[in-house]
Amino acid sequence: MNISEIDFKGDYINGAFNKANRVDESWEKFSPSDLKDKVINLSCSYTNVDDACSAASNAYKKWRFTSLDERKNYLLRLQEVYLANIDKMAQIISRETGKPTWEALTEAKALAGKIKITLEHSLKLVSEQRIENALPNTDGVVRYKSRGVMAVIGPFNFPAHLPNGHIIPALLTGNTIVFKPSDKTPAVGQFMAEMFHEAGFPEGVFNLVQGMSETGKRIVAHKLVDGVLFTGSYDVGLKIKQDTLNQYWKTLALEMGGKNTTVVWNDADLEKGVYDTLIGCFLTAGQRCSCTSKLVLHESIYDQFVDKFYSAAKKIKIDHWSNSPFMGPLISKDSVNKYVRFQEIAGREGAESLMRGKAISPSGYAGSYVTPSINLVQSFDEKSIYQKSEIFGPNVAIYKANELDQAIEITNASGFGLAMSIFTKDKSIYEKALVEARVGLLNWNRTTNGASSRLPFGGLGKSGNDKPSGNFAVKYCTTPIASLEDRGSFEPDKILPGLEYP
Repeated sequence: MNISEIDFKGDYINGAFNKANRVDESWEKFSPSDLKDKVINLSCSYTNVDDACSAASNAYKKWRFTSLDERKNYLLRLQEVYLANIDKMAQIISRETGKPTWEALTEAKALAGKIKITLEHSLKLVSEQRIENALPNTDGVVRYKSRGVMAVIGPFNFPAHLPNGHIIPALLTGNTIVFKPSDKTPAVGQFMAEMFHEAGFPEGVFNLVQGMSETGKRIVAHKLVDGVLFTGSYDVGLKIKQDTLNQYWKTLALEMGGKNTTVVWNDADLEKGVYDTLIGCFLTAGQRCSCTSKLVLHESIYDQFVDKFYSAAKKIKIDHWSNSPFMGPLISKDSVNKYVRFQEIAGREGAESLMRGKAISPSGYAGSYVTPSINLVQSFDEKSIYQKSEIFGPNVAIYKANELDQAIEITNASGFGLAMSIFTKDKSIYEKALVEARVGLLNWNRTTNGASSRLPFGGLGKSGNDKPSGNFAVKYCTTPIASLEDRGSFEPDKILPGLEYP
């Protein structure tokens, strides 16, 4: 297993890697799974933001005129490169995020799958539409046009899959890209750029700029950027909105996290409910925007469910990514500190700690590992910091209810509106939630985690801005153009009153 330090190649601009002559930011990336594992050492320059945006803007002038078939061919070549590099990509993901190998492989395999789904399914959503006789003797046509230079700001939790989910539909529909990966996962971003280079895209169509928050701010506000495609926290999404407030013409697709609820009702399959909820709460160490952080149980099954859930949670294997655990570490020591701090906040606000989350060092590795945490909450408190904040760690608050209205109120009250799942055999309960729950994703007898790329993915309220990704990403990468195409010739007898023509 090769875990030597990865050589930093610089930013990828106009078809080549270049290191900055002047350094504005520099940092070292160590693996959160083993702080002795130095992944990569980076430096960057703000001047590269201008260079990358200019390269993308110049490339767009030609790329937008390429045929759809030409763009498909480039993406099919990229698909081949993705498939040939699954294992290498998975290892880099594991080192930078701490994800177990099995989970990193799932993400690495999804890259090629996104291309297949976009080609075979998503394009139908932006296909040309012709309306005969939209006006008398005049046909109407709706075509979808590319927007221009798209800035893609990537997250750390799915450092390849989530940016790829923006990049592929953007390129296929005729846009060019400036991609800034998370500063916590720069090596994944660099490897993605290497694969785009191997696939042979024209110069400037795909560009990569490394950096921290100031670099991201400069990219999203750059005058040559026509749209910002972002996945990350609510706070960063809000800053992007503020930084582009005076550039109202830019399209913003913001996917900004969640505070998600699972409801298990009295008629549910209890074994399935416990297992799925365990996955929903603790997969990826709770670092998914779709993770379950609120669990509402019908009072008649409350004690039985809690006993089973607690017993299973205590047995979760937490370890280094190479040792086949279920859970790896959090992304950083700052995340550990935040996670532990929220345990204290929950206690101060009256929650009962059934399982306390704490920092650990499994198998002797010094990293950002924590144990899961479970808090029993007597009732929802709208003023509670703990109950309304996205913690982004393996924590769940458990509530008791005897009316579905209580469960829906708990779901809606946080302000986030990404995902909800409900376990019941009664379809009418599910249908009531479909109407009343303010979420973009509602699952029936399935955990909040996991999504199909053949469906839209996005939330309401603090979770997004009504620009869902997934299958619908092609929509925010394009704008509809309406045309009236007149088939007739000049008709002198239809000249409007008051005109003498010719």
